[in-house]
Amino acid sequence: MGTWSCNFTCPWCQNWELSKSYPDAKRGTYTSPSEFVKLMKRYDCKGSSISFNEPTLLLEYALDVFDLTRDAGYYNTYVTNGYMSEGALKLLAEHGLNAMNIDVKGNKRAVQRYCGADVDKVWRNAVQAKRWGVHIEMTTLVIPSVNDNHACLRGIAKRIKNELGKDTPWHLSAYYPAYRFESPPTPVTTLEQGRDMGVAEGLSYVYVGNYIKG
Repeated sequence: MGTWSCNFTCPWCQNWELSKSYPDAKRGTYTSPSEFVKLMKRYDCKGSSISFNEPTLLLEYALDVFDLTRDAGYYNTYVTNGYMSEGALKLLAEHGLNAMNIDVKGNKRAVQRYCGADVDKVWRNAVQAKRWGVHIEMTTLVIPSVNDNHACLRGIAKRIKNELGKDTPWHLSAYYPAYRFESPPTPVTTLEQGRDMGVAEGLSYVYVGNYIKG
């Protein structure tokens, strides 16, 4: 389930049609939490995911959904930039959030410049969520000229190992020009180098994804 808008300002957003749009009732439909659960049963789903745009914008809705899905025996996930208050994160954990895939978009300088955010809050939330028993996976959209240098990628890998543990999966995803960013697509060699750096730093699960062979 997802909606419109975001709390980041990334100029390369791969989902910009949603994240950079205002809510438009004519283009979407409202699904109540109870109807959400009915749809899950109808399609034989195993769990829920609040995703597509930044799910924190659907916080209250997610809490209502998670209450119902948890009671029905489903797992609940968030695909997120991880930028929320500690209070919001605590509510999610209390209402049945089981897993988060958190997009760490670069080092402190890059995230401040391009996303208008403090990346240390993202790391804080990842660490705290794990303490509360939430499964954590990290994803980095590797963007040429933004976060593809070796120091940045190695720094992310090292921080995952030191703060979240070596068994925390790290996904390295290819970027493609979108929205207001025109850097060329991520070379597969860059993704492979990032994977090798993650392994060298001691991470057990490093994956390359979203790459379409020519």
